[in-house]
Amino acid sequence: MAVEIVYETHSISQDNEQGLASGWRGSELSPRGRRLAEELGARRRDDRLAAVFASDLTRAAQTAAVAFAGTEVPILLDWRLRECDYGDRNGMPAQDLHRNRADHLDLPYPGGESWRQAVERAGRFLQDLPLRWAGTRILIIGHVTTRWALDHFVDGTPLETLINADFAWREGWEYRLEP
Repeated sequence: MAVEIVYETHSISQDNEQGLASGWRGSELSPRGRRLAEELGARRRDDRLAAVFASDLTRAAQTAAVAFAGTEVPILLDWRLRECDYGDRNGMPAQDLHRNRADHLDLPYPGGESWRQAVERAGRFLQDLPLRWAGTRILIIGHVTTRWALDHFVDGTPLETLINADFAWREGWEYRLEP
């Protein structure tokens, strides 16, 4: 049986508002981000979710906690859902970091990882999902890496296409992960 996956990005962080690329750096939700996380919860609370999975990075974990406060939906944090580790460049201006993003499809950032390594890490999380969650609907709260893993491993989109595509934010994406 398949796993129905709803994917949502983490809410707006303080780094987002300052134009910084957090990577593996901890960044708290901004006040606006907390309000948006509450809206995410209102949008998804009655969505028949068996569980919410989130990256263990602060901004994603806080998004899940705010969105599903007061509910009985379990929130499970997993480090494999983290954003790409920009290494020495975690926290630098996002515009500067992403200007040459395609250069790091296979070449790790200094002290960090490549986009392919990050997507493969998130892909290992996806491989494990059917072991426990087959036949259920879950929500994943993550980052660019998380969405690319879903697009790549579930929909078959090449990373070479994703690395140059606009992220095009919206209120959730839906996937069907077949075992």
